Amino acid sequence: MLASVSTSPHVAMSVEVDFSGVDAVRAVQGPPWREREGSSLTYLPFIASALCRAIAAFPVVNSSIVGDALHVYPYVHLGIAVDLDHQGLVVPVIRDADRLPVADLARAAARLAQQARARKLGPDDFAGGTYTLTNNGRTTYFTTPIINQPQVAILSSDSVTRRPVVIDEADTIAVRPVGLLTQSFDHRAFDGAYSAAFLGRLKQELEGRDWSGELL
Repeated sequence: MLASVSTSPHVAMSVEVDFSGVDAVRAVQGPPWREREGSSLTYLPFIASALCRAIAAFPVVNSSIVGDALHVYPYVHLGIAVDLDHQGLVVPVIRDADRLPVADLARAAARLAQQARARKLGPDDFAGGTYTLTNNGRTTYFTTPIINQPQVAILSSDSVTRRPVVIDEADTIAVRPVGLLTQSFDHRAFDGAYSAAFLGRLKQELEGRDWSGELL
């Protein structure tokens, strides 16, 4: 982590997301998913799926700096940070995450987390990541994550809580499930305008997409 901070000029940028559409699907499909799959249907696979779509539109966030060159990857090998019961953090990789539907992303993330905590993953399971997603749980509001070298960006997902928000131009206020997504990025790879546009696309994917058929 110290080497990462010393190597990359870190910049953090956040976007607020209304998770109402995701919550509606989780409320209906969460219980049968748990019964069928044996794991909770969390926000993570939805964020991962939207993230992959946003990367397709803004591919430079999915890259590495090699020497003086920027290498942009044509695939998304998504690292998922897993906490080992407060005894460290590991980042196993979901390969070709951009080709997987939400259901498969959910299964892959649950499997990797379970195997990581059971210490059953090998070196190959941690190799080759091109972008990292870290989820800090249900208590934190805002986190600035440290880039997983040699990647150039990482996304942090913090708690989703019900808060009053203005939902239209008439200043109508409603209570919605809202959370912050924060990207730390290497300023050598791209600038703040590019990061802001990427996060805007990510927000659009999460809020505007019809998730109802994604897990059937």
